[in-house]
Amino acid sequence: MTHRPIQQLFDLKGKTALVTGGSRGLGLQMAFALGEAGAKIMLSSRKAADLEEAAAELQAKGIDARWIAADCAVEADIHKLADETLQRMGDVDILVNNAGAALGLTCGRPSA
Repeated sequence: MTHRPIQQLFDLKGKTALVTGGSRGLGLQMAFALGEAGAKIMLSSRKAADLEEAAAELQAKGIDARWIAADCAVEADIHKLADETLQRMGDVDILVNNAGAALGLTCGRPSA
């Protein structure tokens, strides 16, 4: 068995990743990791200003990153996100479905 470097095992050059909830936190960290492995990144979240800043951070590291503001709780926005991503970047190879919210929770328990 030959040993291959981790960069070769996880080479994502030529791949496109769509990361929802990608403007901060875990989503942004996943976008960095995928981008560092060579993937083109499409970020999405609800706030355009946050997305613009996140994409600039990725681009500063040499990662091909773009963004589309969309609320994944709104069906029309999901269709817009899919259509625009396909139009601007081609087929999506990797989906990180990270968008979400925990509403009405207190210390992990539903509030009364």
